[in-house]
Amino acid sequence: MTIDREFRASQKNQSPKCFWLTGLSGSGKSTIANVLDQKLSAAGKHVFILDGDNVRHGLNKDLGFTETDRVENVRRIAEVAKLMADAGLIVIVSFISPFRSEREMAKRLFLPDEFLEVFVDTSLEECQNRDVKGLYAKAREGKLLNFTGIDSPYEAPTSPDIHLRTELNSPEECAELIMQNLK
Repeated sequence: MTIDREFRASQKNQSPKCFWLTGLSGSGKSTIANVLDQKLSAAGKHVFILDGDNVRHGLNKDLGFTETDRVENVRRIAEVAKLMADAGLIVIVSFISPFRSEREMAKRLFLPDEFLEVFVDTSLEECQNRDVKGLYAKAREGKLLNFTGIDSPYEAPTSPDIHLRTELNSPEECAELIMQNLK
């Protein structure tokens, strides 16, 4: 194509980035993504959020929550995020993405320094306390199968690019920590 990713990024006066927020359900990923989106947009940046909830209603509505479906869910999101980065955007991906191997697969799609794994680290107990949808209770009762953190594993990042602790920092403080990694 004549118009390439470098032109699209220069047109937007920014470097494409993918901030991949991973953590348990209720950890604060979506809240932090929203605050970060507001801050970046206020700074004149071109941003888009890919969130587990909004993507599962469209692009990934044919997928369930088995391990195989979760792997495919992350693969599709990674490909979409890569296309958005090629368009020069800053992409905020807010997905549980429970498996290290799939997050590594996503990272390999991007140029060096373009993908940042952001671990939204919140204890299981706190996530359950924040659970406004009652998903953890349903999972514990056996009414919701393959729920990450209950009967499906979550593999925490071993060396994330950004490590956020939401029990110590507000969503605004977490978003600021992410913004410090914008070049």
